[in-house]
Parts: sequence; C-alpha cells; structure tokens
Amino acid sequence: MEVDLGTSDQLIVSQSQCKRRKVSALGQVLGEKEAVLPTLRSPDYFTEPCLSELAIRELMSPRYCSKVVNFTVGRFGYGFVKFSGETDVRGLDLDRIVKFRRHEVIVYEDENDKPAVGVGLNKPAEVTLLLKIQSSKHDDVDSSREMVEKLRLRTERQGARFISFDPSNGEWKFVVQHFSRFGFDEEEDDEDMMIDDVSPEVQDPVDMNGGDVSDIDEETMLANTTDLSHSLPAHLGLDPVKMNEMRMLMFPAEEEDIDDYHDFPSDRKPQFSKESSKSPLQHKYRRVSPPLTRKTPLALIEYKHGSFGSDSPGSILLTQQNKGVLLKTTKTEGFKLDVKQQTPISGSFSCNVVDAGLFMGRSFGIGWGPNGVLVHSGAPVGSKDNHSLSSIINLEKVAFDQVARDENKKFREELVDLCFDSALHLHKDISHETKEFGEEPFTLKLQRVVCDRLMLSDVCRSYIGVIERQLEVPGLSSASRVLLMHQAMIWELIKVLFSSRQLSGKLKSLEDEDEEDMIPDAGETASDVDPEALPLIRRAEFSYWLQESVCHRVQEEVSSLNDSSDLQHMFLLLTGRQLDSAVELAASRGDVRLACLLSQAGGSMVNRSDVARQLDIWRVNGLDFNFVETERIRVLELVAGNIHRALHDVDIDWKRFLGLLMWYQLPPETELPVVFRTYQRLLNEGKAPSPVPVYIDEGPIEASMNWHAVKHFDLGYYLMLLHANQEIDFSALKTMFSAFASTNDPLDYHMIWHQRAVLEAIGAFSSNDLHVLDISFISQLLCLGQCHWAVYVVLHMPHREDCPYLQAALIREILFQHCETWSSQDLQRQFIEDLGIPSAWLNEALATYFNYYSDFPKALEHFLECGKWQKAHTIFMTSVAHSLYLSEEHSEIWRLAASMEDHKSEIEDWDLGAGIYISFYLLRSSLLEDSDAMNQVDSLDNKDNTCADFISRLNNSLDVWTSRLPVRARVVYSKMAEEICNLLLSDNGGTSSNEVQLSCYDTVFKAPIPEDTRAYHLQDAVSLFTSYLSEVPS
Repeated sequence: MEVDLGTSDQLIVSQSQCKRRKVSALGQVLGEKEAVLPTLRSPDYFTEPCLSELAIRELMSPRYCSKVVNFTVGRFGYGFVKFSGETDVRGLDLDRIVKFRRHEVIVYEDENDKPAVGVGLNKPAEVTLLLKIQSSKHDDVDSSREMVEKLRLRTERQGARFISFDPSNGEWKFVVQHFSRFGFDEEEDDEDMMIDDVSPEVQDPVDMNGGDVSDIDEETMLANTTDLSHSLPAHLGLDPVKMNEMRMLMFPAEEEDIDDYHDFPSDRKPQFSKESSKSPLQHKYRRVSPPLTRKTPLALIEYKHGSFGSDSPGSILLTQQNKGVLLKTTKTEGFKLDVKQQTPISGSFSCNVVDAGLFMGRSFGIGWGPNGVLVHSGAPVGSKDNHSLSSIINLEKVAFDQVARDENKKFREELVDLCFDSALHLHKDISHETKEFGEEPFTLKLQRVVCDRLMLSDVCRSYIGVIERQLEVPGLSSASRVLLMHQAMIWELIKVLFSSRQLSGKLKSLEDEDEEDMIPDAGETASDVDPEALPLIRRAEFSYWLQESVCHRVQEEVSSLNDSSDLQHMFLLLTGRQLDSAVELAASRGDVRLACLLSQAGGSMVNRSDVARQLDIWRVNGLDFNFVETERIRVLELVAGNIHRALHDVDIDWKRFLGLLMWYQLPPETELPVVFRTYQRLLNEGKAPSPVPVYIDEGPIEASMNWHAVKHFDLGYYLMLLHANQEIDFSALKTMFSAFASTNDPLDYHMIWHQRAVLEAIGAFSSNDLHVLDISFISQLLCLGQCHWAVYVVLHMPHREDCPYLQAALIREILFQHCETWSSQDLQRQFIEDLGIPSAWLNEALATYFNYYSDFPKALEHFLECGKWQKAHTIFMTSVAHSLYLSEEHSEIWRLAASMEDHKSEIEDWDLGAGIYISFYLLRSSLLEDSDAMNQVDSLDNKDNTCADFISRLNNSLDVWTSRLPVRARVVYSKMAEEICNLLLSDNGGTSSNEVQLSCYDTVFKAPIPEDTRAYHLQDAVSLFTSYLSEVPS
C-alpha cells in the first residue's frame, strides 16, 4: 500500500461518474457487510438495535456488531431479553437460538450448540416475560402480593434472581447468569396464578412501540438542521445542509433508489411485516443492482476526498478521474502524512475527511511502515481520549531516536555520532576472535570481544571519554545529563568491581583476596603493593566511588539548610562520608568532644561499642532525651553504628544507605560481597530503601509516581549482586540488561549493549539467551539508518545450536528491508563487505530492490551476480532483451545470454528463452558468411532446415512466454523472424530446384512476421509457383 506523504490537492469529482458508480459501489460495500449481521426472519420477533440500525452502524463503524451494548431480542406479546454489557452478534441465527413460547424463553435449545458461559448469547441477561393475569386476581392487593412471592420462589428455584412483577401489565422481570430454559413449564398449573395464553395478536405491535413507525419525510429531514447535525457529513466535519443540496443536484433520479443515512429511530419494538422481516440489506436496498466484481483497490496516493454526502458511504470509493464539482473541506487540510514529524509517539499528524475503513475497504488496516512508523485510524497512541473520529488517519513514529535529541526535541547529528558511531568504533577496536559458521560460499564470520580484566580499566576509561564528549554537547536537557553522568559512574563501578592489577610480573585479580579497610600509600608503585592488600584497595576504591556517587545529593540537601541547623548539617555530611568537613564544622562551633567522636566514626568496633553502650546506659537510667537535641542523638546513633535508629523519620536514597551500612554498621574488614548480601537481605525484609534506577531516584516526581520498584532496579545494584555472587540467574540477567535498568527510554539500548559485551568478555557471566537485548539494539540502529552497525551487532550475537541460522536470517532481512539505505552510502556498503558478508546476499537484495522499482537492467545484473539464474532469465526475457534489441545493443544481449548459458540446466525453458537469442545470432552469422563457413548450411536445403527449426522454436517460445511478454518483446520476435527469412530468401535461387525454393517460402509463411511482409513474400511465392507450373511438361 502506498501512502501519500505530501499535501493533498482539492479533488474535482465528475458528476456523471459519481452518478454511475454510486449504486454499484454501495451495493458492493453492503454485500461485504451483510455476512457480519445477525439474521432474524420471524415477523413477530424484534431486536434492539433493529437490524437496519445494526447495518448502518456497522457501515459507519466497522466491527460495531462485535460489541453491541445491551443487545435485546424479543417477541411481540411474549417478552424480550436484554443481554448485559457488550455482545458479539456477528452472524448469529436468532431464529434458531432465541425462542419465546407461552410464558417461557429458551436460548440455545440444543445443548450441543450451546457455547461456553460468556460466549455468544449464553451470558448474563435481564429477561422480561409478559403474563396475562385475570383481572379478578390482580385487582386484589393480597392476591398480588401472594403472586409476587410465588414468582420469586419459582425464579430462585430455576437459578435466576427475581427483580419485579407488575400485575398491571403482567411484566415479570428476572436476571439470569447463563441460559437454558426459564419461565413456566407447560405441565405446571397453579390455580392461584391464573395465567392466560398469550399470542402475538394480544397486543398491537404499534401500540407496544408507542405509535406508528413510518419513514421520515425526506423534505422534512432536509429542512431539519438539528437532525442533520447528527448525520455522517457532520461527523466528518462537513456542512450537512450543503451536502444534501449537492446530493439532490448530482443524483436527482436516484433519491428513491437509495435512502438517506440519517439517524433511524431506535425503538425496541418496531413494526415488522413479512417483507420487512428479511435481511435489512435485502429489503432496504432491494432495487440496488448486483454488486460488481471487486477490483484491486487503488493505491492510497490515488484517492482524494470528494463528494462524501450522507446518502451513501459507497460514494467515497472514487475512481482515478478528477473532473467535476469542486468541494471545499472544513476543519481539515486534506490528506497530509508527513513522516518527518517529531517523536516520541504523540498527536495527530494529519487527517482525511473520509472514514478510513470505508475509504480503503478491506485493504486498509493498522500497519507498520519502515523505521517504526505506525499508520492507523484510531486514537493516537498514549492518548487519554478514547473517542476519535474514524476520518483521522494517524501517522506516528516510534521514538527510537530520543537519545539523539536535545532539550528542544531537536535531532542532533553529533549526538548520533557520539552515542552510536564513536561507541561502536571503540567496541570494534577491542580485540576480537572470529569463528566461521555455515558452508561455502555463504559462511559468516561471527565475532566475540576478547578482553581480560587487566585491560578492563583502559576500556572503561575509553567509554567514559565518549560519555564526557556527549556532556560537552550544548543544549542537552537536565534529565539527559543525569543519565549520562550515571552511565559514566556505571563504567567506573565496572572498573572498580571487576578489574585486575599486574603485580611483580603476575596478574592478580582484586577479587581473589580478603578485604580490609585501608588505602595504600599513594607514593607506592604497583609493584610495591603487598598482594594481601589488594582486597583493601578494592574496598577503598568502591568506598570512593560511593562517595562520588552521593556527593551531589549531600551538597543539594546541605544547601537547603539554614545556619542554625549545624547538627543536621553534620549528619548529612556523615551520610556522604565527608568526615573532614563534619569534624571541621563541629570544631568551629566549639563542640570539641563531638569533633573527636566524629573523627573516629566508622573506625574501630571498640569505639562504636563504647558509644552504643553509653547511649544504652542513658536509656536504662531514664535520661530525659527531651533536653538533648534530636539531631545530636541521631549523630551519636550513627557513630555507634545504629543506622536504623539514626535514620528514624529520615528519607535517604539507597546508595547512601548502602554507604552507611558499610561505613558505620559493619566491621571495617567486612568483604564487599558480604556488604552487598547484607543490603540485599535488609531489602528483602523491607528495612532498606529500594535501589530504584537513577531516573527515578534523581528524576522528576511524575515518573516516580508511575514506577513499580519491584520490576526494575538500578544497573549498579545488579553489578554489585553479580560481584557478590559470581553468578546470576537468567531472569535477573534479563532484568539487569533491560533498558529500564539505566534509562527511562524503553527503546534505548545503545550503552547497555556495550556494558553487557564487556562484562561477558571478561567472564563476569555467560549467557546465550539475551537476544532481546541484541534485537532491540539492532532495531534502534536500523531506525536511525545505521544498517552497517546493525549487521555488526548481529555478528556478535552468540551462536546457538538450536537456531544455527539465526544470524544469517537477520542479516538477510536487514539487507533486503533496508537496501535503499545501505546501498546509497558507499561507506556503509564497504563496511558490510569488510565484515565478510557474502556478496551474493548483497547482490540479491539489490536485485530485489531494483526489480521492485522497475529498474530491470540493474536487477538483471545483480541477479546474475548472486547466481539467481531463473530470476535473471525471467527478467531478461520479459523486460531487458527486447529493449536492448530495439536499441541495437546486440553485443550486450549476447553477453547477458552467454553468461547464463553455462547454467542453462538450472533454468526452465532455456531453449525457448534466452537460448532463442543465442540461436538467432549464431544462425544470422552463419547465413551472412560464405556458404562453406558452416558445413550444416552449405546448401539451401540445409539452410532451410536450420531456419525451419529456428522458426519452430520461435513459435514455441511465443506460446510459452506470450502471457508474460510485452508488445515490444513480440515485436522483437517478429523482427528476428523477418531478418532470418530475408537472409534465407536472399540465397533462394541459382542452381536450387523449385521444390527447395518453395520449401523455403513454406518456412517463411510459418514465421511470426508482419502481415504486409507475409503478403509481399506470398506474391513472390505465387510467381515462383507459376513459373514452376509452366516448366512442368503437360
């Protein structure tokens, strides 16, 4: 389906054309919709909405019959059933399903046909049965009460819920949850309840309907603008009065053939006759001519909005002619679909003034276009308004490029280069190992990053450098800067937790030893560090990383304090492990004792226990803490290692809580894995704040309100668990490497993919099931036009024995679907070729692309390059050869045909295809040369036999290819036959006998030559034959 991406011109529609096609188009649409409607042929039954209204609403709103609200079926004089909620009534045979009899109703009488509860009409409903009560009974109040009670008991015995009974009109109402048979059995006879037989003649249907139901006068309808305001033109943003005037002007003779699509009365019990009990489509449009055979719909670009009157939705199915009345639309500017709208998904991009479903018929529906473009006729994605005009066609684009936009949502090429090109070039520069899979010549070189923990620090610093260059780009939003700073800190954390050091010529991993809380002297070189101190170095580096991560949070909270809150200031400094600043502040305020305590915070467990014991003594001795500042007690509790008491009534982020746990509560020699597992245990017990992602922790409040912390945690937390456990289950890995672990953009995988690749390369974990991450990153690259990098990422997907051709299938899909992008950029094409992608795949994609755009010469060349001989042969015969022949490029025809000749065993009908051209050139060459150039044609008789064989093959070729050959190709066949015939007849004469010469003419007359040429040769043949007869002795 083509989509018009430009501005639509105003449409001019031919009056006579619309007049001719109106009835047939309408009948065609109705014929398609009739199968969707329910059927009801019994004249004494009715439905609400009535079948006519259902037909109209189904035309106006496709799939309306799949969700009819409060659908009602009834029988005059017997009662009715109102089905609760939305009911799917498509194709229901109501005569067979619903049956009203004397004071009872049966739905699905045959148990074998009854669907499950909740399906079809076997669902909750409100039943109303009409009972005829003798007047002597229901006039008595006591008798009426007794009757109501007996009806209630009878209702409950049948599993239904009694609602009411009105003795004045005999309406007995009750609710059922599903259906079988409800009411009175014929055998039941209660003398206290005198119920008369009821027949359809008991009540006049007209009376039940509240009056006569008659057709609305058309002139009154035209004059009533209030009714017109609810018509289809008003729904589409047009002037209903003008549209009716235009309808009368353009279709004066057809007003009686097709009724107006105005609002029908929706009475529950309309009058029906035997004729009206038929399908509403058969009755209402009985004079409509049979629908025409449905043709392939025109491309969307060829449809324009025109005369969309309320009289016929079929009138909008226009043809390609654009002549007639000029229409001026209102509230819209035509069919505008601009792909280059800003993302993310939001808003209406353009609209048309026709119902999209009716406009394109069954050929239109929701569909995905290239690069994440979604075309649909519903409400915009994410819109809170569920009610939208069906005339609006939304073109929305998935926001794959949000990471490359600044604070003004402007797309920045430098961000694309830094986020994708620079990072992937850095990945490409890391050492790789290659392994070939597949069979020649279609082998793929799958790659895997090779990186040890000794190189990890340099790799992480390189990625941090790329992020720092992104931070230098002007115009970034504050949220983007928060995410970029977080990505840099994640790379720092990877370096801290998983890197190794080279000591005294021996590789030493910092994870292999116990840890202590000490930092080596800065003056020591790497070779002077004791290997036993390596765990202490890692702990010190992680402590420093944690301080750097929370420093800005501490400063923000400190800056909001007033000058009198010194103790609160000290407490905040302690949460960020800024001991020097806290001690200096206490000393400057003259609180020397507190300064001494703060200088030892997080140190010896003896000092912590002394402070904790002193606090306990105060509590045991009944010290009135009301005379001690609350913040001072909080600081002392923190120094004592009682972090939960210190944090009472205080909200703190998860990183600072982890720091307090490591710095003040746990012993200083505690290993990092123990610290992480302790935090995890407290988290599971609900005693620690959740490690929410950074965009929630430091992002806008609106985002955190919609966040479910149990689903995703911060990537840094997962890295700590990975370091602590050395292994992690697959479900945690999927959550760890999801986009939500590091960014609020669910489509941004550009950095998480690199982090996964590096961690897997150093052996932090191993998994071959993270294809969702790979595919998501590939989709992001493709939507940004980075096809070469998408192929590069596919080659890094791990090989799986249960799906050995996954990479090959993905690469071929990329090459075929995005051929226009990578083929138009030499850099991308060369990059893909350098990756070792088989050239046959590239050529096949190019051939398919050029064939689609009817550039057949290029398509032929690429099909030949990729070895698709059958396809190449077909294009050669149907599209290329005749054009080259008429252009007298015979050498090119010979080259193309000869290139396929070596593979003629793989080509169907080779002798009747390209072989014809080779035979033609060989035969023509032999006829032009001397008679002894080829032994097989050294006489006229041999030449005649050879030419006759060629002509026979030429005719057979026409029979085989005739349905696929254009006129120009048949002209070429005629020219080849004519040239061969002329060469054959040019040698006719000399010593040759008349029989041989006549045989040559017989060969000529079998050739597909023009009739004038045939007539000319016929004259020569007649002359030769006459001469021959004259020479024959009498």
